This record gives sequence, C-alpha cells and structure tokens, in this order.
Amino acid sequence: MTKFSELNLNPKVLKAIEEAGYDTPTPIQAGAIPPALEGRDVLGIAQTGTGKTASFTLPMITLLARGRARARMPRSLVLCPTRELAAQVAENFDIYAKNVKLTKALLIGGVSFKEQDALIDKGVDVLIATPGRLLDHFERGKLLLTGVQVMVVDEADRMLDMGFIPDIERIFSLTPFTRQTLFFSATMAPEIERITNTFLSGPARIEVARQASASETIEQGVVMFKASRRDREGTEKRKLLRKLIEAEGDACSNAIIFCNRKSDVDIVAKSLKKYGFDAAPIHGDLDQSQRMKTLDGFRDGDLRFLVASDVAARGLDVPAVSHVFNFDVPSHAEDYVHRIGRTGRAGRKGKTLMISGPKDEKNFDAIEKLIQKEIPRVENPLGQVEPEEATSEVSDDNKESKPRRSRGGRGRSKSSDNAQEMNVEAQEQEQVPADAPKDATKREDDQKPDQDRSRNRRNDRGGRNDRGGRDNNVVGMGDHMPSFIALSFDERRAG
Repeated sequence: MTKFSELNLNPKVLKAIEEAGYDTPTPIQAGAIPPALEGRDVLGIAQTGTGKTASFTLPMITLLARGRARARMPRSLVLCPTRELAAQVAENFDIYAKNVKLTKALLIGGVSFKEQDALIDKGVDVLIATPGRLLDHFERGKLLLTGVQVMVVDEADRMLDMGFIPDIERIFSLTPFTRQTLFFSATMAPEIERITNTFLSGPARIEVARQASASETIEQGVVMFKASRRDREGTEKRKLLRKLIEAEGDACSNAIIFCNRKSDVDIVAKSLKKYGFDAAPIHGDLDQSQRMKTLDGFRDGDLRFLVASDVAARGLDVPAVSHVFNFDVPSHAEDYVHRIGRTGRAGRKGKTLMISGPKDEKNFDAIEKLIQKEIPRVENPLGQVEPEEATSEVSDDNKESKPRRSRGGRGRSKSSDNAQEMNVEAQEQEQVPADAPKDATKREDDQKPDQDRSRNRRNDRGGRNDRGGRDNNVVGMGDHMPSFIALSFDERRAG
C-alpha cells in the first residue's frame, strides 16, 4: 500500500501530514499527487468524502515552497463554489503548510474588501476565492492574475449548477496559458467535459470510483410519504422527520437535514427547536459570520442538527456526521450523492434517510437511475395520519411562528422573501372556527345599550318607518356606528 512518504512531497509537508495523524493516502490522493508534482494538468473524479482537497493542496505547497510572491500577483489560485468550501480549503492550507513559509488570502463575500486588499497588496502565494468576489477585486484594479502558476477548480460540477461557468471561462482567460490546471469534481457533466477539453492540456485523468456513485459505507433508506391533505403536507412532513430522528435514538449523534428551499430551511429549524431538538439553519441568505458560527458549532459538537440548503452539500468536511436526512428529494440527482456524502466519510459508517412524496416521483427515479441502485424502502413510523391528529399538530407546530395579520389579512411583510414564505406557510395552516362570526356578533350585540336593542326589535317587527316605508337600518357604516345616526328624522325631532 502506498504511503505519503513515497509520493515525493516536501519533507516539511510530510512532517505536517504526520502531525495531522495521516499516513496512507486515499486512492484519489495516491493517483493525483504524482502527476501534479510533475507539473501535468490533472482531472480528478471521485465521490465526495474521498480527500480531494488534499489531492491538490499537498502538491501545490510542495511546488510553491520555493519562490516568493509579488504584490497583487498571486502565484496560485483555488476557485471554490461556496464561501464555506473556500474557508475549508484555507484551513487545509494552514494545516499542511505550517512548516513552510507561504502566504495565503481568502477572497469571499461577507468580508471587508479593505482587509482583503491589504493581504493582496503584500503579495500572496496562495489565493483561495469564490469566482464572484475574485472578479470584483480584478475589476477594481486590485488584482493581477498573470503570475498564476497553478490553478485549481474544486467541485467543478457545482460551479456549473450555480451558474459560475461564464465566470470560470473568463478567469481562465486572465491567467497565463502556461499555467498548470487541476480540475476536481464528483460528477462530470457534458458542460464540464467541454471546459476540461478547452482549458486542460493532456490531463492525467484519475477516476477512482464510478461517476456519481455513493460510498458503500453509507446505509440508505427512503420513506414514501403522502399527506392526509395538501394544506397539511408541511406539518405532517415535519412530524415525520421528528419521528425518524427519534427512531434512530442514540445512534444519531448528529445530523445534517437538507431542504431544497431556503424558506423551508428556516421553517424546519424553527420547528425542530420548538420540539426540543438542538437545531440551527444555514443557507445563502444568512450573514457570513452567522454561517461560520453555526458551522463551527456543528463541527465542535455544540450543535446536534444542522438544517441546510445545498450550500452545505458540497465539500464541507465534518468527519463524524452520523446521519443525513433529506427532508426534500433533491431536484438534481447529482445533489443526492453530494448530500449523503456528508456522512460515512474517511471509512466511517453512516446512514441517510429521505422523505419522498408523490410529486417527487420523477426526481426520485432519476436518483436511483444515477446511482444504479434501488434505495431500500423504510416503513413510515406515522402510519396513516388521522385527520384529528393532523389538525392538532397544525395548531401546535405553527402556534409559535404564526404571524400577526392586519384586519383585512392583505398586508405584506416588508422583511426578506424567507420571512414572507414562512408567513404564507403559517397562514395556510391557520384554522378559523366556523361559528366565529356569530359569536362575535352576539358579543357586540350584548354590549349595546337597551334602547338600541329595543329599536332593533321594533325594526324587525315592522320593517318600515312612517316616512316612505324604508328601513331605518343604515348599511355600510361598520360595526361601530354611532347610535344617533340610526334615528329617523321624526325620532330626532321628538327627542
């Protein structure tokens, strides 16, 4: 079996690897590091959780150990699709380059331009960035990419999903033609294949697992779910999630729960917290500092459940995630592979459960076709949801989050789209007693003066007055009409 010591890495890098507790490279590392050290372009395809990040960080540090960066001209560039993944790559560089004098800068959104400019002005050996923030710095004239010797594109297929391909092509055009390019991905869509053919020169292709395959260490399962009524689907689905978590017991030490929509991330997290589960949301609309704080809490074990959108599906390395729950069936089959890859990492055992409804049939079939495997069906712990049970659950689950409404019920929230969708969700579940209008009328009638009630009885008996036979009741004045308005002119003169 290959050892890191046999891969011709810098001795100082080998020392850092040993201090980190590693001895044997993963298959993707063993396959990608040697050609990368030779200066060749590399196309690495491997399922998530197999150590792709170290496959490029280790040879990059070795190659960059000699030399010095110039101001505003980084010597290497790593592009990542999300802020969290970029921050994780930066942490890997800190671990493996601690014995080598290399400088780095992290360019991501949510951080001050001024602080990032200061780092770039000093000169950095390694620049780790998301495409959008990198181009922002370039267009401001703060950055030159003509000194890039090594360029890495991490999670390339996620770049495609997030619409970064035009930015990637532009960034490639700003770097030297002689650069070395390392491309890593878990799947290889046709558009990604086109880019690799355009920008990689005779790459060493390392494919250590069939594309879009799931790790054999992950136990998979799916619960087929059908709501008792459409307007109760969200509530019953959240109850099902809680039952699935409870059924796992102590085996579920921590878990990531994936939702397709950011609004659902917030709703599910709030519902779990209400029922005593230690949960917090993470998605792209949250402030960067809050996202990092939540992730750190989950990594450190202070947070048990992380409710996430697909911003957390790619590349995030939390070694000991026991479970992944797919609250929603992902819209893209490849995302299923990335989501469940958050568990069962580095040879550990993991378990994933998914909730699938009738409307998910097409996407679910695409997932089974992609992974070339039938996902075992798991019995619904709720069985058949009774209408009375669903009604009670609706009331309990939304009591805390039910928004205040205006008298007309037409007022729109001025907060974010997330809050609006949460309000809609709660309002759809709101139950109004059928006799509410009658009770309200009775209460108001009881509070009227005796003379008003006697006049109403008189009007009911006769129905007409002595000035033309028209009703005395005034229509359209609301519930709080002053009593003098209802008097006829004769009655006013008589008074």
